[in-house]
Amino acid sequence: MKNNLKEIIGESIVTLGLIVTAILLLNPFHFWMPDMMVMSMLAAILVLFAVFASFILREKTIDERDDQHRTLAGRNAFLAGSAILIFGIMVQGYSHAVDEWLVVALIVMVVTKIGTRIWSDKNL
Repeated sequence: MKNNLKEIIGESIVTLGLIVTAILLLNPFHFWMPDMMVMSMLAAILVLFAVFASFILREKTIDERDDQHRTLAGRNAFLAGSAILIFGIMVQGYSHAVDEWLVVALIVMVVTKIGTRIWSDKNL
């Protein structure tokens, strides 16, 4: 239990750092950021995301209920991410300037979801 608590605290700190850095990259307070600061923040967000991804990849299920909770979390994250991308595409579509990265991200998410589902049905 002690190791589990340490992991939860570590994951929470990394997640919070990732969220804060991503929000700061949006420049919500409209302060001017020098190029070096932006580059440093981009490097920080890349490192934080890599650490966050390592937590996701190391997840191990204990029982069926734990597996179901992780599956539900993944499904909800996929739906939330794709809904935000669809909303971004719709908003930008009204101004006739759809950013191709939104479309590419949505396509990658959908193809990965379907591809993983087909692979797991065949192999697991």
